Amino acid sequence: MLLKGKKAVICGVANNKSIAYGIAKAFVDHGAEIALSWPGEALRKRVDPIAEELGAAFTFPCDVTSDQDLANAATTVKEKWGNFDILVHAVAFANREDLQGRCIDTSREGFALALDVSAYSLIGLSRAFEPLINKNGSVMTLSYYGAQKVITNYNIMGIAKAALEASVRYLAYDFGEKGIRVNAISAGPLKTLAASGISGFGKILSHIEHYTPLKKNITIEEVGNTALFLASDLASGVTGDVLFVDAGFQTSGIQIAVE
Repeated sequence: MLLKGKKAVICGVANNKSIAYGIAKAFVDHGAEIALSWPGEALRKRVDPIAEELGAAFTFPCDVTSDQDLANAATTVKEKWGNFDILVHAVAFANREDLQGRCIDTSREGFALALDVSAYSLIGLSRAFEPLINKNGSVMTLSYYGAQKVITNYNIMGIAKAALEASVRYLAYDFGEKGIRVNAISAGPLKTLAASGISGFGKILSHIEHYTPLKKNITIEEVGNTALFLASDLASGVTGDVLFVDAGFQTSGIQIAVE
């Protein structure tokens, strides 16, 4: 029970196939109490049944594009729990048309939206919840290899994830004096609601399965276990880092089929 007695706020659970769900389940399985956010009533209908399934303490509204919503979310968590130990940011969005074709065609509005929801929201959440996070707590977010290398059709989301990873490093410095660690998990591609908007995503999954060192695609359980490590005292010396859970893809160079 690595998280017995710990409380975790998890933002970004969309359904039981999402990475955030895998993280939430791993936390619950290891003794944590969780609270889940939802950005609007449409998604609340998805989140509430998951909260019931996992035995979440409560759910709460939180639109990360609204400073007032962030402040209200912090007030709700404070009223329910007082303080807590773990903050999970699993939030990202870009317009579908910006996840295909050429990155150069991204509109100014599409750029601003993707950076706001996918990168700035980590800073906004961290600031809103900072007074409530216990000493030696853990903050984590989700990135992808497209932040560091060009991935077909990932486009503006790769730029947003690069900003997110830089934010992790700066936030780790800001939080360090309180003993609060800030890290990112760079997960390999998964069949999630978020990934469904990327053109040609099925081909990416097929490529990963054939050419990674482990010759497989990863699972949400594997990402959940890595998040469990980062949330626990086992990772007390790890901060400002990006941990890859991608079956080794980021270690590979050019891979070709051998006849």
